[in-house]
Amino acid sequence: MTFWIPWTVDLVVASIFGYFFLVGLAYGSVSSFNIGPWLLILAALAAVMGGSLALRAAGTVKSAKSLVVVLAIPGVLVGLFFAVLVVTLLRWN
Repeated sequence: MTFWIPWTVDLVVASIFGYFFLVGLAYGSVSSFNIGPWLLILAALAAVMGGSLALRAAGTVKSAKSLVVVLAIPGVLVGLFFAVLVVTLLRWN
């Protein structure tokens, strides 16, 4: 159970990056100029998602948990930051 909660957070983070990548492809903001960093980010996300499942299947649950937590903690912190921005309706100007 403790593996699947951060893994789900990682899935949400990877989905958000995938969405922005596809939208960028559609509108042309992802081009040959910046495709390298995008592919690096998407490959790292895929490595975390797939690698954690592979580690868990191999029986090294602690390693799998530590791998998913590396991405889940910043994802939760950024999500909380945006939740505070939406709830408090702060003016930044």
